[in-house]
Amino acid sequence: MGERFERHKQPWTYEEIQKLHTMAKKGMSLKAIAQGLTRSEESVKIRAKLDKLTIEKLR
Repeated sequence: MGERFERHKQPWTYEEIQKLHTMAKKGMSLKAIAQGLTRSEESVKIRAKLDKLTIEKLR
């Protein structure tokens, strides 16, 4: 069975968004960012696109 995300469909907090921006600017992979934020890769991918961020695995 795949990973279970307790925070499914929870809104992003300001702190999470800041952490996402920091991690993306450091060049971290999508998987590493998702694990660091305890979010799914898909959730991170969607939020990154909304914020116009480039993530290593998305390039």
